[in-house]
Amino acid sequence: MSRRFEEIDWQQTPMGEISLRRRVEPSLLVDVYEVKLGEEFLMSSLFTVAEIELARLGLAAVDGDDLDVVVGGLGLGYTAAAALEDARVRTVTVVEALGPVISWHERQLLPATAALTDDPRTALVEGDFFALAREGKGFGVAPELVHAVLLDVDHTPHHVLHPSHAYLYTREGLARLAAGLHPGGVFALWSDDPPEDAFTALLAEVFADVAAHEVTFANPLTGGTSSNTVYVANTTPGRRPAD
Repeated sequence: MSRRFEEIDWQQTPMGEISLRRRVEPSLLVDVYEVKLGEEFLMSSLFTVAEIELARLGLAAVDGDDLDVVVGGLGLGYTAAAALEDARVRTVTVVEALGPVISWHERQLLPATAALTDDPRTALVEGDFFALAREGKGFGVAPELVHAVLLDVDHTPHHVLHPSHAYLYTREGLARLAAGLHPGGVFALWSDDPPEDAFTALLAEVFADVAAHEVTFANPLTGGTSSNTVYVANTTPGRRPAD
């Protein structure tokens, strides 16, 4: 354990000032890595259970081997790292809009996910996931059709980081995304809110099978529990997403 607080990196981006910070959490006496965009906390290494479950639940709903996976949003790297733990995965293409975030991983500033960039299956692509999804022409170096898209960028489908993201969470936007999946492919989405019936119903207009998983985890800051949601939507009828 090192100093109580350290700002590891700070850079200006088109979305505002972004910083990577490390602090000691006094209740646990562990180093915690946090990302802030402006004055808003985006993510913390204290709360990674749902980010990991995004990959596990999403890939559990995909059959077969040699899977090509796209991860929307790199963040602290936990979703991408969890995807690589699945031996069936052939490639993981991570699309991240902010160059500084990619640079943190290239410089291996995050100890828990430092191995991410050493894995030859990983490709980090600087780009706008939402613009690429809207264009429907693929995600950078990823194959034209992929087996899974795992998305963790916005707070919820209704609380987006940028207005341009909202299109994805419409019927047309979801249909464009689904067109880039193999038959039996999966779209999985992290959300900070409890499961929403309206959004589940919207997914069901596009995908054959849909499930909303509430992921609960211990919250050391409150002494209680917190939860996020992982939506899993499969393109093939009869292939129920994993419970």
